[in-house]
Amino acid sequence: MKRLILLAALLSLPAFAVEGESSAGISLNGRDIVARCDYKHPGDDQQSRLTIRLKDRAGNEKLTVYLRLWKDYKGKDGIQEKMVLFTLYPPDARGAAFMRWAYLPETGKNADQWIYLPVLRKIRRVSVRDLGDSFLGSDLTYGDISLRRLDDDEHRFLRLERDRKGEEFFVVESVPKEPDSIYSKKVNWFKKAENWEQCVKTRVDYYDRKGLFLKRQLLTWQQVGKAWAWDRVFVQNVQTFHTSFFQVQDVKPNIGIGDDWFTERRLRLGID
Repeated sequence: MKRLILLAALLSLPAFAVEGESSAGISLNGRDIVARCDYKHPGDDQQSRLTIRLKDRAGNEKLTVYLRLWKDYKGKDGIQEKMVLFTLYPPDARGAAFMRWAYLPETGKNADQWIYLPVLRKIRRVSVRDLGDSFLGSDLTYGDISLRRLDDDEHRFLRLERDRKGEEFFVVESVPKEPDSIYSKKVNWFKKAENWEQCVKTRVDYYDRKGLFLKRQLLTWQQVGKAWAWDRVFVQNVQTFHTSFFQVQDVKPNIGIGDDWFTERRLRLGID
């Protein structure tokens, strides 16, 4: 809870002081920065523990903990990745499971999704009609967690900024090219590091279709071997005052997760 309060407080602070185009006088290209810093290699597969805490405007909270299994399919049969979540908490939801198959953007296919509810002993197919739909009730959408091609947006380097600790950040504006996007633009903060491998995205400001500030996402990362994963992520919708907090723990990359984990049969069997 203290971490949640701390992250919420960060949203109200003027976190950065403008430094100008570049402290080194180097002309920076927004597209190049996004290409180098936005995507961090998660490994071939990952097992982790995912905690999601949701809080509404009235202060009501919902806490869910999952065992998360993920695998990169590298475009085989048009599949980008597969993920399954097995519910560990709350106790009355234990055994419930969610599975998602995401396809490469060029296929034009929305993700396939399934949920298993042990009370009903049934698997239900869940369609994703709109990438703007909420992911698991959180303030992130399915579009936010999906792979986006670099040239789906126009990227413009805005400035280099420095925080109170003296750390520097590349600020890049990304404007979607498609006319029906759920956002008019996103403003991304990438932490400047000694090398591009360590350059990571730490903040995203999202603006709605009307150009109004919609929500802010704050991120910290962890590296296990050569694989990257979220550490903590906080999202606040400034229009609804709903917040989401994600924490990823016990990350185990490249453990050889089998294809059988991403089947309807496995959803029923669970992990017990």
